[in-house]
Amino acid sequence: MKSLHRPDLFAWSSFDEARNVDFSGTLWRRRDGNVLFDPMPLTDHDLAHAHELGGVAWIAITNADHVRAAAELAVVFGAKLAAPAGDRERPDLDGVPVALWLEDGDEFLGARVIGMQGSKTPGELAFLLGDTLLCGDLVRGQRAGSLNLLPDPKLADKAAAVASVARLADLGPSAVLVGDGQSVFRDGEARLRDLLASI
Repeated sequence: MKSLHRPDLFAWSSFDEARNVDFSGTLWRRRDGNVLFDPMPLTDHDLAHAHELGGVAWIAITNADHVRAAAELAVVFGAKLAAPAGDRERPDLDGVPVALWLEDGDEFLGARVIGMQGSKTPGELAFLLGDTLLCGDLVRGQRAGSLNLLPDPKLADKAAAVASVARLADLGPSAVLVGDGQSVFRDGEARLRDLLASI
């Protein structure tokens, strides 16, 4: 796994040739148990690294389309799963043993949970880890150094989606980690406001 802008954050990715972007997972190292967000499958190297970092206590899913390798890795690590309450009925979560359903306004192990409206699943969440915002599908990074919105055909409600991005910008994050594409590690609020200005 790659070290990120903070010593407690790591990421790994798989390149998606159809979309020409990386799909990434994030590990948040915590004294009381590490967390994986939207995990892609782990190579043997990254699996060993995760064990060296102390294993995994929780796996959090930002939306039902980002289940990815969560169920399998929960078994490997003996981890509990957290997922969006608003996506509870989505077929991608069928058979996934969710221990905790999260929604807007919740606190998750010290992270603030923010509900995203207008995205492609009704329950999509973002997480604020101190000064770092972690996003699922709605905000992505198709081009290095900038952020973009999920394409219009995949949005359930564009106006609501734009309002959700404005809400994220108002949180004032310094970094924005994305599940699809390239993250930005400085001036996160400014990049979110650039995104809003481009819509």
